Amino acid sequence: MTVAAAFFYDQGKRVREVTLEEAVPSKGLRSSFCWIGLTDPDDAEMAALAKTYRLHPLAVASALDRERPPKLDIYNSELFVVARTAELAGERIRYGMTAIFVGHNHLISVRHGDVGAYGGLRDQLEAAPSLLGQGADYVLHAILHHVVDQYLPIFETIEDRVLEMERRSLDSFLGREEVTRIFGIRCELTKFQRTLAAMAELVRKLARGHFPCISAAVQPYFNDVLDHVNRVQMMVESLLQVLTSVFEFSSLLEQQRVGVITRLLAAWAAILAAPTAISSIYGMNFRRMPGLYSEYGYLLVIGAMLLLCVALYMRFRKLNWL
Repeated sequence: MTVAAAFFYDQGKRVREVTLEEAVPSKGLRSSFCWIGLTDPDDAEMAALAKTYRLHPLAVASALDRERPPKLDIYNSELFVVARTAELAGERIRYGMTAIFVGHNHLISVRHGDVGAYGGLRDQLEAAPSLLGQGADYVLHAILHHVVDQYLPIFETIEDRVLEMERRSLDSFLGREEVTRIFGIRCELTKFQRTLAAMAELVRKLARGHFPCISAAVQPYFNDVLDHVNRVQMMVESLLQVLTSVFEFSSLLEQQRVGVITRLLAAWAAILAAPTAISSIYGMNFRRMPGLYSEYGYLLVIGAMLLLCVALYMRFRKLNWL
């Protein structure tokens, strides 16, 4: 069954359960409203709601689109809001969609997917009648606040993983798998950043604009939601910079280590080149060569080789090549 909960509230207290086909008469008070929550509804259920609450066809079509980005529309005297929920699944960020219809005496939330359930939120609001009694617009604020609060654990988990990679990059080379992981996380954060930007724009409109279903008493609450979105946005931007720094720092360390190895090989090659050059000269088939028939010629040549090698070794040690 896709109806998660459907109740009529008066003065912040649950009065009774309602059906999708039941039009509850309005008392003309903001504290009297229906809050209906649906999960993956079918066309028949949405058609019943559209008929009962006179929902606009364009809004109904948008509510059935799972990939709809965050948006805010006004249809007559009704507000239509689309929010994107998110959660971390392994190395990927999974997204869900929640469409919200807000009228003077009703709020209908349509959630797609299992990301971001609102059961706990309803219990929290019912435990505070003074807040729930402010009307459907306060429930809209509470849902958006709940959605945005789910973003922070995603960032914190990814941040811990990135910082761990940063620590490892100080001790060893980043392998192909870790480099691929860095680019994967960066791709996910970039996509998440676009979602955050759209959510920030949505909440900013609610906090700064004038809408028929948003009271002056509730509107300041959306500023708090906007602050939370902006905070997560800044955190994601800083984490993207850290990812770039990790990759660049690892590349610099790798270049430095390659340079050290190159200097080491070059130094030993130069040291070995000296005796090789001398021995190759005496390996020629010439009859007249200095010291060729000397009694101590062999020892003198070997000594010269060793002396030259020691001199080169000391020189490279002084230059910190060895």
